[in-house]
Amino acid sequence: MIRVLLVDDQRLLRSGFRALLDLEDDIEVVGEAGDGLEGVALARQHLPDIALIDIQMPVVDGIEATRRIAADPALAGVHVVILTNYGFDEYVFEALRAGAAGFLVKDIVPEDFLHAVRVAARGDALLAPSITRKLIDRYVNQPLHTGTGNGTGLEELTNREREAVALVAQGLSNEQIADRMVISPLTAKTHVNRAMAKLHARDRAQLVILAYESGLVTPRGH
Repeated sequence: MIRVLLVDDQRLLRSGFRALLDLEDDIEVVGEAGDGLEGVALARQHLPDIALIDIQMPVVDGIEATRRIAADPALAGVHVVILTNYGFDEYVFEALRAGAAGFLVKDIVPEDFLHAVRVAARGDALLAPSITRKLIDRYVNQPLHTGTGNGTGLEELTNREREAVALVAQGLSNEQIADRMVISPLTAKTHVNRAMAKLHARDRAQLVILAYESGLVTPRGH
């Protein structure tokens, strides 16, 4: 059973999401909160698999709520998915830096919403290659080249793990990474997972950010 916490100050929107989720046999809504402070408290109380959190809320906003959840070892199993009205913007990037596993636009169609909840519950980052490319385009906006990646723990990675991380940062899926590295998709996934473990990254979203911040992947010409 996938346990979901809804955190949004719009009661009507929460009701709509809950109505969708309650129809699914494998999903249970364990709580609702109208602000980030209450959301963090309910996350600690119920230990949900997924916390769907709005960015802009009173008392404590979604970014700070995400940061508090990500920083709490007791909540390591909680995957935060950010809800936004605006698509990809600077708030989403900040939320990813804070520890979110991904994000959804609130006008998402029901089928995609339910699929996204299940993807996040598996521990996979809710950051499809197309979304990763938007992240890159928005905050880098230039072609990529691979740097040394020294610092911030990347020196602990093997050469193959570094290569896999660099390809994740370019928006490639495991299957595409496997093709590029001429390995099996399972081996590609293993490289990515080992890199996440060594770097203490919660998911692929964090790997993308670490790749840029460490210099493993940088805008060409920088």
